[in-house]
Amino acid sequence: MFRRRSQAEPETAEQTLERSQGSQAVRDPQAPKGRPTPKRSDAQANRKTKVSISKDPKQARKDARLRMREERETQRQALLTGDERALPARDRGPVRRFSRDYVDARYTVGEFFLPSAVIILILSILPSLAVKNFSLFLWIAVILLIIVDSIRVNLGLKKALRAKFPKENLKGITPYALMRCLQLRRLRLPKPQVKRGEKIT
Repeated sequence: MFRRRSQAEPETAEQTLERSQGSQAVRDPQAPKGRPTPKRSDAQANRKTKVSISKDPKQARKDARLRMREERETQRQALLTGDERALPARDRGPVRRFSRDYVDARYTVGEFFLPSAVIILILSILPSLAVKNFSLFLWIAVILLIIVDSIRVNLGLKKALRAKFPKENLKGITPYALMRCLQLRRLRLPKPQVKRGEKIT
């Protein structure tokens, strides 16, 4: 009276469509993709979220301030850790990194300029004429020592840079290094990444 459907019975068009869709949904991992593998740079660019600018001027200004605050914080952290990727343009590059390390590995007279200036200023306002004359002499001595020491650092840095970076453009490196010589070590930014006396290679 009742009988099973024969396994050889031809399947309907709907069953054929469902089976084909199911086979397309599950792809063999070893099977070819049918498209070329994208480059890493393209894949990274596609993963980056695009900054959407709001049409509302008030919201757009708020978003811009937020982005600037985030960029400043990222840059501040880079100045503390020496991360090259987020440093300002004036501090970026292997040449400037080497010049910073060269200065930070040495004692310089210029880094004691501010404390010396404070002491000289205090001496100069005292009522004693002899102390005022001594402060003037001390001021001249500090200036001369800074000039002589700056020449020494400049010559040594140029020699080291020419040996390590013979093909690099060294324009602006000397003023950059000398300005760092005039700063107290603990106030220098980017923060020193080497110890005093450490050999720079």
